[in-house]
Amino acid sequence: MNVGLIGCGAIGSLLYDLLGRYAPGVRVQVVYERTESRERARKALGTGTGTRIVDSVDDLLDGELDLVVECAGHEALRNLGPSVLAAGHDLLVASVGALADPVLETLLIDAATAKGARLRIPSGALGGLDALGAAKFAGLREVRYESHKAPDAWRGTPAEALVALDDIMRPTAFYEGTARDAARLFPQNANVAAAVALAGIGFDQTKVVLNADPLATGNAHRIKAQGDFGEIDIAVSGKTLPSNPKTSMLAPHSLVRAIVDLTRTLVVA
Repeated sequence: MNVGLIGCGAIGSLLYDLLGRYAPGVRVQVVYERTESRERARKALGTGTGTRIVDSVDDLLDGELDLVVECAGHEALRNLGPSVLAAGHDLLVASVGALADPVLETLLIDAATAKGARLRIPSGALGGLDALGAAKFAGLREVRYESHKAPDAWRGTPAEALVALDDIMRPTAFYEGTARDAARLFPQNANVAAAVALAGIGFDQTKVVLNADPLATGNAHRIKAQGDFGEIDIAVSGKTLPSNPKTSMLAPHSLVRAIVDLTRTLVVA
C-alpha cells in the first residue's frame, strides 16, 4: 500500500515512525509540508528513506497512492482535502474538528462522492465509536461527551478568556455547548468531540463539556449516551504526546490502526 502524508509535525513524524514499525507492507511514498518546514521534515524522516518531500498539491498527488493521511491541522484539510478526494484518493483525517464547518463537510463529501473516494474518520483518542454508531441504528436519542485536560493543555485557546488557568484548584468546566461550537472554538482540543458527533447524532445534537483539571495526568474522555438500545458509558484516560499536551498519545496510534486495517484480511471493526 502506498500512502501520502500531509504534515510532518508531532503527529505526522510519529505516524511515519509507527508505520515503519508496525506496518511493513505500507510505504510512505510522499510527504507534503509547507515550503518553510521542508527542512524540518527531512530531519524528521532521516536519510535514505526514498520518501519524497513536496510543497505542492500537484506533486503530492503525482503518484500511485492508495491513501492520503491528513495530520497537519484544519487549514491544511481545508486547502488540500478537496483536491485529494477529487483526484480519487481516499483521505484519512486527523483534524476531524474541521468538519464542524458544514461548508467544508459538504465540499469534502461531494468531492469524494464524485470520484468514488472515501473520507475516513479515525477513532482518535477515544474508544466506543463503534458502539455509538451501532446505537444510532438501534435508537440513539442523547449523547454527551466530556473532556478533562490539564490547564496547560488549554493555553493558547479561548479557555484563557473563560477561566483563570493559573488559579484553578479543582476540575472546572469552562465550556458547555454543542459539538459544533466546541470544534470551532477549540480546534486543537475537540477533534474527539467531532468524531463522537459524526459517529452518533450529529454536531448540533451532541452535548459537550470541556474541563480544565489540575488533577489530570493526561487527557480524559467520556461518552455517555442513551436511547432505545439502552445506555453507553465509556471512559478513556490517556497519556499525552510529550511534544504536544493538547494531543493524546492514542491519536496517532488510531491512525496507524485505521491504515493497517486496510491491509488486513481479518478486521475487527
